[in-house]
Amino acid sequence: MQTNFAPEQLRDPAMQSSEKILRTCVHCGFCTATCPTYLLLGDELDSPRGRIYLIKEMFESGKPATPEVVKHIDRCLSCLACMTTCPSGVHYMHLVDHARAYIEETHRRPWHDRVMRALLAKVLPYPGRFRLAMTAALLAKPLSRLLGALPRVGNRLRAMLELAPPRVPARSPFARPGVWPAQGPRLGRVAILSGCAQPVLNPNFNQAAIRLLNRHGIEVVLPHGEGCCGALVHHMGREGEAHGFAKRNIDAWIAEMDGAGLDAIVITASGCGTTIKDYGFMFRNDPAYAEKARRVTEMAKDVTEYLTTLELAEPVRETLLTVAYHSACSMQHGQQIREDPKKLLKKAGFTVKDVPEGHICCGSAGTYNIHQPEIAAQLRARKVANIERIKPDLVATGNIGCMTQIGKGTDIPIVHTVELLDWATGGPLPEALQGMRQRTASGPERAVADPSPI
Repeated sequence: MQTNFAPEQLRDPAMQSSEKILRTCVHCGFCTATCPTYLLLGDELDSPRGRIYLIKEMFESGKPATPEVVKHIDRCLSCLACMTTCPSGVHYMHLVDHARAYIEETHRRPWHDRVMRALLAKVLPYPGRFRLAMTAALLAKPLSRLLGALPRVGNRLRAMLELAPPRVPARSPFARPGVWPAQGPRLGRVAILSGCAQPVLNPNFNQAAIRLLNRHGIEVVLPHGEGCCGALVHHMGREGEAHGFAKRNIDAWIAEMDGAGLDAIVITASGCGTTIKDYGFMFRNDPAYAEKARRVTEMAKDVTEYLTTLELAEPVRETLLTVAYHSACSMQHGQQIREDPKKLLKKAGFTVKDVPEGHICCGSAGTYNIHQPEIAAQLRARKVANIERIKPDLVATGNIGCMTQIGKGTDIPIVHTVELLDWATGGPLPEALQGMRQRTASGPERAVADPSPI
């Protein structure tokens, strides 16, 4: 694609990077076949190719973003299916991230949009505030149907309340800074990301990961100062806030690397993993953080990615369950991890089925299901229908956002992949599976096993 940037524009490193990405695009249109919003809306401007044209014109003009451009960029899920499909290697993620930061800097949104975005940015990344918000949401849930009548903000407020869980889990001791020693000889040492929303919505994932790693000789540390990865505000274009969160994590992990040492930074939320693995790019021009961010990026691993480097124990109980594996967009497109989770589940004794149209987003996408509830609801319905077509006993995935989104559309239990691996190798039964029944090797059904080994 030809570009026409003024020389002074290209003195900006961010614009230099985006100009190179724009020139990579040959506008072939392969991306339109896998773009969720284009499939639903049929509008070229709601496809990656269309958005690339809009971004190009916006950047070249040097003018503030227009409402039309903002509308179509806001509709992008950042699912990155286009990057998997693109034959030219267009790095759409970096381009749309830059576009969102540019929009945030140059465009004044309507008041209701500003209020909603500020609310999410000041609550979700902070576990204490988020826990209070979830408690308030439980009290307000009976009023959610009435909120739809409110102009401009009603649908988004209702979507936010409907996504709230039926109860707020108790605080977990695994969500506080500490060290969990290996059982037996220590074979490795890793840090684990606690994050922000996940320890409030479901602390069981990190508990399962820590138990599983400890049983396999891995010491786990949750460093002081670590917290939100910055992804939630990063995708809203709030670059300064995102970089602030990232720097705190980088400092915390570098202190561990240079102290007791680390073999990996293990992440149990794939959305966070995609962002953390991009820290090196985010800070490439920051003299104080470029090298530290590069080290963190190289050390970051999804929990399933790290588990493939270990010799996991054989299953200690029957796991005769059929699992629909939902590969989060941030896992399969953002991190290009597709087979590792399924291989681990199969080795643990589960029957694993792929979900039809598995490359299409479920509609979660960070805070997308709050900002764009109508599109998100259509994508959830499509995803749930595809899951239910294969009649699984349960769904496994590696991202809290997907679990929350899909769980609002089906009664099929949804668990984190690491919970199943922990249970199969000696850990407790995942909470979501309590009360389920499964086949036994001899045929008849029985209640799914309790924590005692079979």
